[in-house]
Amino acid sequence: MTTNMRKGRDSSISTPIAKPVVLVFMGVSGCGKTTVAAILAGRLGWRFEEGDALHPQSNVEKMEAGYPLTDEDRAPWLEKVAEWVDDRLAARENGLITCSALKRSYRDVINRRGTGLVFVFLAGSKETIAARLAARHGHFMPSSLLDSQFADLEEPTPDEPEIRLDVGPAPGVIAQHILKELGLID
Repeated sequence: MTTNMRKGRDSSISTPIAKPVVLVFMGVSGCGKTTVAAILAGRLGWRFEEGDALHPQSNVEKMEAGYPLTDEDRAPWLEKVAEWVDDRLAARENGLITCSALKRSYRDVINRRGTGLVFVFLAGSKETIAARLAARHGHFMPSSLLDSQFADLEEPTPDEPEIRLDVGPAPGVIAQHILKELGLID
């Protein structure tokens, strides 16, 4: 399993993360954001928000119709995600939220405080993710939009606070690894 956790400009986190912290589970649709975040929310007792629930109805309808969102479409959604993160941190609460956060500019909106947040990037090949999407039912995001998601994906860079994990292992194993990376378990 590949991990890479960074905080600030080019410096690794070698000690447990400060609290409060909000974990933003990011990656393309079908990478397991909701599953892994829900496992961690259950283990930690932290507040959890499914970021897709914050989309305006117009975005949901556009995606259901098979059209990719534009940056303009995503702007109000990203603002809601950022507000949720800000509310947790202002209340000195830990939290977990899912958000594809595919582009650096999107992550900059979400991480506007510059502290208290870690992106958990769930990375996988297009083939692996496509197979997962084909097996998924009841989600508004059709598998036909996967190519547009990979086209938009800008992987986190060394100056962003992030943990990168491969989606190959079982979700519970990924969750356990996140707990270790954050210094929440030995």
